[in-house]
Amino acid sequence: MQNPSLPVGAFLAVFLVLIPVPWHWRARNIGTLAIIAWLSVINLIYGINSIIWAGDVSNPVPVYCDIATKIIVGANFALPIATMCVCKHLELVSSNRQVRLDNTDRRRRMIFDSIMCFGVPLIFMALHYVVQGHRYDIIENFGCQPTVYISWAAVFIIYMPPLAFSLATLVYASIALYHFVRRRISFAMHLQNSNSALTTHRYLRLIAMAVTEIAWGSSLSAFNLYNNTHYGLRPWISWANVHSNFSRVDLYPTIELLPSFLNTQYLFWWMMPASAYIFFLFFGFGEEARKEYSKVITLFCTRILGHSIKQDSFGTSSLPVSK
Repeated sequence: MQNPSLPVGAFLAVFLVLIPVPWHWRARNIGTLAIIAWLSVINLIYGINSIIWAGDVSNPVPVYCDIATKIIVGANFALPIATMCVCKHLELVSSNRQVRLDNTDRRRRMIFDSIMCFGVPLIFMALHYVVQGHRYDIIENFGCQPTVYISWAAVFIIYMPPLAFSLATLVYASIALYHFVRRRISFAMHLQNSNSALTTHRYLRLIAMAVTEIAWGSSLSAFNLYNNTHYGLRPWISWANVHSNFSRVDLYPTIELLPSFLNTQYLFWWMMPASAYIFFLFFGFGEEARKEYSKVITLFCTRILGHSIKQDSFGTSSLPVSK
């Protein structure tokens, strides 16, 4: 294997981003669950690609590539949309508006967030066909990649919407943070009165995660837009012209690629694993995480090793004691 760091980095990202699932599932936070779902699936695809096409540019699994490339396109929309939904909810519960989240309100928000985080990306995955010049590309070590006919249509369909969702996220996050600063002394009581199941620490951690992910992702999205358009846009002559020889699959051995192109490809490839690592850093060491780790350790020691566990006053496990 020419570059073992690619599959290791991708599969590690899948493992780490799935760790916080239990407490986010209990909270029924669709925004964070969507971030977890999309990051885990996209990094799984990246890991599989880096194994199948390690030192190879053949086309052994065309149907898989058709599906994988569409999911890659969808993830570029889904992640900023999901973080926007997180910040939108944080702005709502922190505002001066009368907010009392009962079961009906929660169900309505879950439906709205589900449509935004999964339905809207599906629409853009379908719209990608408008600017999909041919079936897909295969790059050695990276595997199958989606193709885009770089034109004004691609700018408005593929590149601008993620940046627009990122901007909306920053607006919601700024307003939510303003609400916190304005009433920071009584903020914990305000969250409790809103019946949102949020604490001040969780609230700030969610905002910090969203802003960090968006700042990181939108910076690379803006660079991607510049990188693909600064040499000029291709003319849109006709639908038939853009989609001529559509079933073509272009193969790119690394020996034929410029070092600058490879460096850019590595940068964008590592964007998804890095996003998963960032997510884990915010939620893998919090109070909820420590409680879950303690439960797992207790279960392992009592069920597997046959030891009992003493819990200290902070809810963490002490050394096992033989029965």
